[in-house]
Amino acid sequence: MAAPTPRCIFAEASRMKTRHAQVSVAALTTLAAPMGLALFLYRATGEPRGGSLLPPVPIPDGNPITEEKRVLGKILFFDEQLSTDNTVACATCHQMTNNGADPRIAIHPGLDAILGTPDDIRGSAGVIRQDDQTNYEPDPLFVLSPQVTTRSANSVINAAYHRELFWDGRAPETLTDPDSGVEVLGNNAALESQTLAPPLSSVEMAHAGRDWSQVTTKLAHARPLALASNVPPDIADAVLDAGSYPELFARAFGDSAITPERIAMAVATYERTLISDQSPWDAFVQGDTNALTAAEARGWAAFQANQCAVCHTPPLFTNDEFRNIGVRPLIEDNGRQAVTGDPADRGKFKVPGLRNTGLKRTYMHNGEFGNLTTVVGFYAGNGQVPDNLDPVIPLINFPPQVAADITAFLQNGLTDPRVANGEFPFDAPDLFFRPGAPFNPQVLGPNTARPDSQGRVPQVVARTPPLIGSDDFRVGVRNVADGATVTLVMSMTPPVNGEVPPDTVIATLTAEGDDPVATAHWPIAFSRTLNGQSLFMQWRVDDPNLDEPALSRAFRADLFCGFGDCSTGCAADFNRDQRVNFFDIAEFIAAYGRGDSKADMALPLGAFNFFDVAEFIGVFGEGCP
Repeated sequence: MAAPTPRCIFAEASRMKTRHAQVSVAALTTLAAPMGLALFLYRATGEPRGGSLLPPVPIPDGNPITEEKRVLGKILFFDEQLSTDNTVACATCHQMTNNGADPRIAIHPGLDAILGTPDDIRGSAGVIRQDDQTNYEPDPLFVLSPQVTTRSANSVINAAYHRELFWDGRAPETLTDPDSGVEVLGNNAALESQTLAPPLSSVEMAHAGRDWSQVTTKLAHARPLALASNVPPDIADAVLDAGSYPELFARAFGDSAITPERIAMAVATYERTLISDQSPWDAFVQGDTNALTAAEARGWAAFQANQCAVCHTPPLFTNDEFRNIGVRPLIEDNGRQAVTGDPADRGKFKVPGLRNTGLKRTYMHNGEFGNLTTVVGFYAGNGQVPDNLDPVIPLINFPPQVAADITAFLQNGLTDPRVANGEFPFDAPDLFFRPGAPFNPQVLGPNTARPDSQGRVPQVVARTPPLIGSDDFRVGVRNVADGATVTLVMSMTPPVNGEVPPDTVIATLTAEGDDPVATAHWPIAFSRTLNGQSLFMQWRVDDPNLDEPALSRAFRADLFCGFGDCSTGCAADFNRDQRVNFFDIAEFIAAYGRGDSKADMALPLGAFNFFDVAEFIGVFGEGCP
């Protein structure tokens, strides 16, 4: 077949220029012409951003970029309160300095359900499994540890250029209202479409059966970014000025309604600003011959000469296609075929962009490889699974020195220093759940536990943050007898001889199931007077064969206001209808009368008295910001 002429390539580029045409241009010219010609044609037809080799960011009709919307999207992206139990944010699995992907190593045992075998998957840790009442329930694989996804996390950086998202492309470029089924955005909306999936995923962020009304109701009274710290100034100023999500949505969209499509549009708007285009390679191809080291420059030349650019096409270093490169047997994951139903798509996965790839900790859809040396060696070898293998793969063959040069190019030559250093727009607050963060709650030593008559030591599950004003604080217990009566007690006094004084009973429950579990829910009152108060809790398990109950390990929970020091939100709006009036007084009186912990607004906790009433009267008098 004759190679296409530059004129034909130019015509094809012009036809497609409304949708990042340079991908098709570069793909063709990589096969038919020197890479210098490909870059020349790209510059002539791609309408690049000012000073950038990248094209304009595709923006859907109906969701223009505004600063208020970008700021709201960034706040939502980093807010762990978007999850059902306040433990996972979008940013948990998409950390900027790891190329917008997940640096955590979490293992899924794969199809055989056995850890330590070749089909293991390095995915992302999500939430502990919870039923439709947000009670913990043991997972067959992970029991009461966070579940792990069956694929690695894609990068959000430069994701704005993809027509479909996820490894299998199941997020289309149209946005459909999940409640009405009506199409909201008809083009370029893959980011919006993708955003709607994780908040309802019972592995990633949700309890079983979570729906969007539960998500939006929670956000309406959540204090934005309350769980974050070291918050960048652009979003810190917005949160402290607006004070609530309804006000942030009003500034972004014109009114305070919080809807799933608005959440998607805001997050997508933020993600469209995550454009990485300042790598050494960018400087090199624009004339700075010293931007790449000698090894990196050789690697760039070898990258072009050894079929790499067929799929990883500059300047995005992806052709936005789906390819089967033979990483694992298709019975484990059939990839794109699960979306299209087409057998020709079996084993195909989205070609990821390679910008900033040297910052990642895992590679491939299953996270199988832990460094670029192994990745490049995989392509240079012949160990690929042959079923439906892409025909370009057998054409790749290069010696060890060439492999080393390509690795050097990928490791450093495509790294944008702003991404590596977490500089704007790739800056981020510290999440509550982050490497090295202190545990809160903190489970105390094993000397605080006491087994039952069968030798079982009750296992406490204490993971949700003790955030002041949160309805989502919950504590679980397992490793007890079926039908056992379990009681969660609390004290402001540390354990005595390993036992927490039973000053306050939070809940008395019955543990049930094949692997018996019970979950206590304890809403924490919204009162700044509780900030910094330490509480001690412990499960007591009745055992008819013992004179004293079995005990779980005790744990300590330090109540905290979080970002904004309880200045955001509105404690006076007790019934959370975004108004302060008589109905808030009536709701407080009712909660106080039934001993609801939401009305326990003053110390000592667990004692409903005049001080709680006085605290409410005080905040009611202050009104809302």
